[in-house]
Amino acid sequence: MQQYSSLPEHNSQVDATPTLLATLQQLRAELWLERSLNQIHDRLNDCLLTAFSNVPQVSNPEAEIFQTVVNELDLVLDNSRIGLTQCAVGIALFQAQTAAAKVYYISRPLSPTSQPPLLEVTPKIGKKLRLELQQPIKIKDLQRLETQQPPQAWRLTDDSSNLIGWLLLATHPQPDQEKLTPSHTQLISQLIARSAQECVKALAQLKHIQSLQQQSQNLSNSNQELERTNQLKNQFLANTSHEIRTPLSSIIGFTHLLLAQGYDPTRERHHEYLNIIQSSGKHLLALINDILDLSKIEANQLEVQWEKVNVPELCRNVLTLVKEKAANKGLKLSLEIDPHVNTLVADPLRLKQMLLNLLFNALKFTNTGTVGLKVKHQDLFIHFTVWDTGSGISPEHQARLFQPYFQIPNSLVPQNEGTGLGLLVTDRLAEIHGGFIEVKSEVDQGSQFTIILPIKSHQELIIEQAQADEAAKSPGVITPSDSRLVLLVEDDLANGEMMQIHLGKLGYQVTWVKKASEMWTSLSQQQPAVILMDVCLPDGNGLDLVQQLRQQPQYQQIPIIAQTAMAMKGDRELCLNAGVNEYISKPIDLPLLASLVAKYSQSS
Repeated sequence: MQQYSSLPEHNSQVDATPTLLATLQQLRAELWLERSLNQIHDRLNDCLLTAFSNVPQVSNPEAEIFQTVVNELDLVLDNSRIGLTQCAVGIALFQAQTAAAKVYYISRPLSPTSQPPLLEVTPKIGKKLRLELQQPIKIKDLQRLETQQPPQAWRLTDDSSNLIGWLLLATHPQPDQEKLTPSHTQLISQLIARSAQECVKALAQLKHIQSLQQQSQNLSNSNQELERTNQLKNQFLANTSHEIRTPLSSIIGFTHLLLAQGYDPTRERHHEYLNIIQSSGKHLLALINDILDLSKIEANQLEVQWEKVNVPELCRNVLTLVKEKAANKGLKLSLEIDPHVNTLVADPLRLKQMLLNLLFNALKFTNTGTVGLKVKHQDLFIHFTVWDTGSGISPEHQARLFQPYFQIPNSLVPQNEGTGLGLLVTDRLAEIHGGFIEVKSEVDQGSQFTIILPIKSHQELIIEQAQADEAAKSPGVITPSDSRLVLLVEDDLANGEMMQIHLGKLGYQVTWVKKASEMWTSLSQQQPAVILMDVCLPDGNGLDLVQQLRQQPQYQQIPIIAQTAMAMKGDRELCLNAGVNEYISKPIDLPLLASLVAKYSQSS
């Protein structure tokens, strides 16, 4: 019978013991590695939660993430029992403007007597760097730290491979410190490399959350603005309804009394009824006019007739209109005009409206003394100051002066006098004229309202510049040439004929087409200096045609002026965004059109 010895089996068990121990040590090391990474991951999540929770906001969450990474790594390595002692972890951020890096974060504050840990660049050269806050480090040194064995620097890059900085490991060499084994070195490298990845992930999450927060804030602001607009609209309608009903009630009520009693011209009371009806009707008319003016202004549909205004004459006429009201209250009127003030480019009707609004307000709140109008020239502006010796306005009421329907409470002024819209309309009209209003007032010391308007309007400046350029370029009689060729795209017969005649008298050769298809045919035969483009055409949209022209190289440089009935707020920007050079609304201002054509035909 064959016999087998048990010795080989016994030797096999003995030989397997070192392998088993090595496996257990490897498993223990991997568990330590995963546990350490989980700890760092949890701490970074805590940072993100703290930064965006209801607790007081972290001033710099990105810095908190960097500091957490270096602190946690330092703690893990210190408790690792793998032979690494007296270490420190830091982060050097990349500075693109100088192509260098600087240490901004370090794991532990060093005592005044201790030396910062060292980073050895290369053992062959023997160069050593100290890990200190605000310490600059050259890029080439960091690259050597990355490639040396074992490495002491690990890159931090975002999802787009943009360099953020480096994660650094520094150690104090100790005489009795055991040399790290290759397995220990590999563990440390894995730990820091994966910690760097966790850091980058946390930064990406931070950026994403900040983006979501910004979007949420923008949405919240938008909702608040919509709610505010809705409240203002409701308030406007409620106030308008109230303001209209008040005088209308008087008109209806006293008319009913007259009808019921039978009108008798000899009865004094009936005369009082008629006076109340007339006063209420005037108030209602003024209110409706102010509302219409304000709505046109807000819709950018108010027609302004620019003229050269004789300022002294207009001011004298305005004071004549308020003379009777001032006399009824026993008030003096004063007019003072700077001798250097002669003319102003403005809408005379709207300028008169602005001054009357201010003068009637001054008369309303002045019981004794004087109401005056002072006009002076200052720089490139004319100042129209309406002043009074009345009750004055408190600072809190001054802050609300230009709000719709706001009226200064005053026991001496009847409640139904004024609309509460006059100042707002005046302010908007001043803006349309390129100016603004200033207010100075003290309680019981009177008030000063100053309308400041530019002497020359924007349109006049354009015309003058165009005329000057034209005179400099070709003085004397203008003769048609290629630079005077204008292509007019307009389907309205009256507007087209008007523009063709006006520009023709100025020496331009106008080719007038009425459809988009005719425009392309004309362009294939000759290239104009300027294109006048109507927006609404029977076979196309003018703005779409402009975009098509801008996409073709041969037409990209031709100036295009859009003429359109689109005059609502935002329509000008819509036209300019489509690619036109200028915009003019209908009804066409012929002098303005001529100045624009002159300007762009010369530039082309």
